[in-house]
Amino acid sequence: FEGHSVRLLGQKKDNGKRLGGARLDLPKIRKNPLIEIISINTGCLNACTYCKTKHARGDLASYPIEELVDRAKQSFQEGVCEIWLTSEDTGAYGRDIGTDLPTLLWKLVEVIPEGAMLRLGMTNPPYILEHLEEMAKILNHPRVYAFLHIPVQSASDSVLMDMKREYCVADFKQVVDFLKEKVPGITVATDIICGFPGETDEDFQETMKLVELYRFPSLFINQFYPRPGTPAAKMPQVPAAVKKQRTKDLSQLFHSYNPYDHKVGERQRVLVTEESFDSNYYVAHNPFYEQVLVPKDPLLMGKMVEVSIYEAGKHFMKGQPVSDARVHTASITRPLAKGEVSGLTEEFRRAPQNGTNWKAPPSADIPEKTRLSSWMALQLPWQQEGGGLKILSVSLALLAVLVMFYYGGMKTEP
Repeated sequence: FEGHSVRLLGQKKDNGKRLGGARLDLPKIRKNPLIEIISINTGCLNACTYCKTKHARGDLASYPIEELVDRAKQSFQEGVCEIWLTSEDTGAYGRDIGTDLPTLLWKLVEVIPEGAMLRLGMTNPPYILEHLEEMAKILNHPRVYAFLHIPVQSASDSVLMDMKREYCVADFKQVVDFLKEKVPGITVATDIICGFPGETDEDFQETMKLVELYRFPSLFINQFYPRPGTPAAKMPQVPAAVKKQRTKDLSQLFHSYNPYDHKVGERQRVLVTEESFDSNYYVAHNPFYEQVLVPKDPLLMGKMVEVSIYEAGKHFMKGQPVSDARVHTASITRPLAKGEVSGLTEEFRRAPQNGTNWKAPPSADIPEKTRLSSWMALQLPWQQEGGGLKILSVSLALLAVLVMFYYGGMKTEP
């Protein structure tokens, strides 16, 4: 809160087994008071040859379902209307603790209030293949965005093998085709790496054909960069000019189609949560997590409203609220103010302002929101009465000892 860096040292373990990262109930300040981002697991099961995430975060470690549900409940109590689930690979959730992603999602759906929405994060193909039926049901739920980020990276099986991605192109297509059939209108986003070591012109053309086939509305294009210390950095590299040209060709293909033109004239239900970068509109998302720009009316922020689409661009649509539509308040309580601290417990809220003789009462089931200034009023021992003088006295004594040793050493030199 004062600009200091706080770092988690070591790993959380239970009977020698690694647990998730930092506690989910720690105080935090949301960048957007309407959106809560929850990490459901840390680490990864893969060992991709180009990635350093495994080096930094280790093997998979999932948070227990009850902790994630409690965090979601607390978020809604603090005025959040949209939750994002995130991790290195959401599809792998639970494999280390005897559960799975669909089980978690069904528990979360139970606590999502009317008008609020849940967005899933990235999942690699291998870990969603066995859950396709359940995932389709969840993605069809009215309080879950019909959106999934599934990285393919390449449409060449030989390149995927060199990447150690643990799936083939047929697996990716099976996932996408099944979800498109069972979840009409679903948005599938994907990632592609151009110029991975050993990628031939034929390999790259397979990737171009895949993009042409599915016309992904959201496509993250990355020119390969060899990260030091990874196996891919030691492989024979594709010439820089070739990587650059392939990246350019794929970008041109991506910008050659407009995924939202056919939606002009539709009426869509959207949830308004942000302000656009140019500050001219509010940003909302429809049930497929497609971006819809709406008029900058403060009454719309944090609300779910029906709009009529009157314009479409490459990455967005523009909508006008319809006159006969009911504006629904998604939040079940007033959102925290920007900069207000989330997750402070009752013990902090009730602490005396002078910081002396403080005793923590039992924590509340649902932490109550508190202003940052109130939390900062809790004083550390050296901030209490007389504490500053004690610290100063000790510091001066230590300084005197250091000076004595320094000048003593100077006198003994030849």
